[in-house]
Amino acid sequence: MKIDSHQHFWNYNAREYSWMKEGMGVLQRDFTPQDLASAQAEIGFDGSVAVQARMTLEETRWLLELAAEHKTIRGVVGYVDLRSPDAGDQIDEFKDNPKCVGMRHVVHDEPDDDFMLRGDFLSGLQELSRRGLTYDLLLFEKHLPVAVEVVSKFPDLRFVVDHISKPLIRDGVVSPWDDNIRDLARLDNVSCKLSGMVTEADWDSWTPDDLEPYLNVVLEAFGPDRLMIGSDWPVCLVAGSYGSVMNLVVDFIERLSSDEQARILGGTCSEVYGL
Repeated sequence: MKIDSHQHFWNYNAREYSWMKEGMGVLQRDFTPQDLASAQAEIGFDGSVAVQARMTLEETRWLLELAAEHKTIRGVVGYVDLRSPDAGDQIDEFKDNPKCVGMRHVVHDEPDDDFMLRGDFLSGLQELSRRGLTYDLLLFEKHLPVAVEVVSKFPDLRFVVDHISKPLIRDGVVSPWDDNIRDLARLDNVSCKLSGMVTEADWDSWTPDDLEPYLNVVLEAFGPDRLMIGSDWPVCLVAGSYGSVMNLVVDFIERLSSDEQARILGGTCSEVYGL
């Protein structure tokens, strides 16, 4: 089974999606499960993990409602306020839903680079760990040293790096991202999504060659057993079609064995998220 490990849905309005700036007009409309299913059918993918795009409990409830209606949504990475004294109760609202597989906080929008080391946030991660869900790390490359420190505190919590931690692909800068992502990969409770790369490249002129140095680093660091393909659809549409973004990874991993390709194209995602 081929699974897209990272995509979003939304009913667009300018207030809730104010991050959609100039040049992102293609994103300023509704994106539905039917839209994604059509794009996936063209390249032979069977389903996806839907990931929160708003930091509200309403978002998590809505995504789980969509997942109940559409079997192609294999899992949901939602949001609860992990900083709240009630974080455990918030998680408990969702944890018994079989489609609820994890939670995420939009850390890269926090003004404090050490946000994840806050005591209240660490307490929320502990509540998540107790309940056996995953946590998605949405970071810029500058956050990787903090991520290493945080992940090392929770050996029983499964972490997933979104978008290979957004290296400076547009500028062709590899270091120190490469050393820092290797440090994180040494912790065996971390997996990584091959997603969100084209939007860190030049939207209009990227080529697979621009991305290959970064793909080589994470393949060496994590190995096929801890990598999973992801589109970041519909955000990726600012830089390419669904098929072109997914086939970037599909083509890159042709050098691997069939079993290793199967891990990246769905097996790792299914295992880590318990789909």
